[in-house]
Amino acid sequence: MDSSAPVIPRPTIPAELRSEPRSEAQPDAQSPAHPRPAWVAMSFCATACLLVGSSFSAAHLLNHYPYATGQALRYAIAALVLLTVIRFQNRTKNRAAAVTPANPAITTTTTATKLTPRNHLRIALVAATGAVGFNLAILAAERSAEPAVPGVVVGCSPLVVAVLVPLLARRRPSARLAGAALLVVAGAAVVQGFGHTTLAGLAFSLLALAGEVCFSLIAVPLLRLISPLTLSAYISLAAAAESAVVALGSSGLRAVQLPTLPETAALLWQALPVTVLAFCLWYAGLRRLGPERAQLFVGLMPIAAAACAPALGAGSLGWAQLTGSGLVCVGIVLGSSSARRRANARRRDT
Repeated sequence: MDSSAPVIPRPTIPAELRSEPRSEAQPDAQSPAHPRPAWVAMSFCATACLLVGSSFSAAHLLNHYPYATGQALRYAIAALVLLTVIRFQNRTKNRAAAVTPANPAITTTTTATKLTPRNHLRIALVAATGAVGFNLAILAAERSAEPAVPGVVVGCSPLVVAVLVPLLARRRPSARLAGAALLVVAGAAVVQGFGHTTLAGLAFSLLALAGEVCFSLIAVPLLRLISPLTLSAYISLAAAAESAVVALGSSGLRAVQLPTLPETAALLWQALPVTVLAFCLWYAGLRRLGPERAQLFVGLMPIAAAACAPALGAGSLGWAQLTGSGLVCVGIVLGSSSARRRANARRRDT
């Protein structure tokens, strides 16, 4: 190469007109930097539903404690724990940023998402329907129907979501997912049986079903803005305030009672594993799988309740529970295999 050849300067492109392809090292600010594999998200949803199902059998320890007061304490404890974890994470990130050398070439900037009043209203609605309203509807249903009735009705949520979500998006429901959801619903019904009910019991059970569906569907847009941990903290905080209003409005100062030792243990179980851990796992799995596939794992709730019942002297296991559990597992595998195939197809396309 001739060193005496003239050097032609390269034209510079203004920064505002420069278009650079997005690499995987610079992900979108609203999406996780390293998307988890589908099986990890499935395990999150499964663990969350098993934890929630285990709480149904332990709820009888709170039969003589003001229900709304117990829920207010439960969600207040959960919110305190979650907000403490968030504060610790923020401190850790700030310390890491302080010791990291400032290099604009490798430093990635993150902007905190400021929620709008509409988003805060959405959080309050999730808490009112999927947390406070759901629990109160279950309690009211069990007063006029056998406990299996609301369990079977709420167990229909996978089928409702599998049909409702595509229709809201103006697309045809997936026959495979609808069939998988139908198997899950049938299995949950076999595990619990149906039992006797009144019109009021059926109506409250349908309200609980609506709350279960809203807990996921209303929260989906929020997961594009904030993390599952932050969303769980906000929902718990809103649910604690709403439960306190219900408690004081219904019973006044009589709602303020100290729980006994067994009641304290039950409230701590509901607050820590069932709320803190289950909420975070559920929303993390929901963000990865989407509501149609995540909702299939709700069928594991009656299985967990049936498995824990004998240990608490509240029931026994039989062929119906085993057969229903098998149907639920087949439905989950059928729907999950569809999710894995679509994920693999997306990887091949990219």
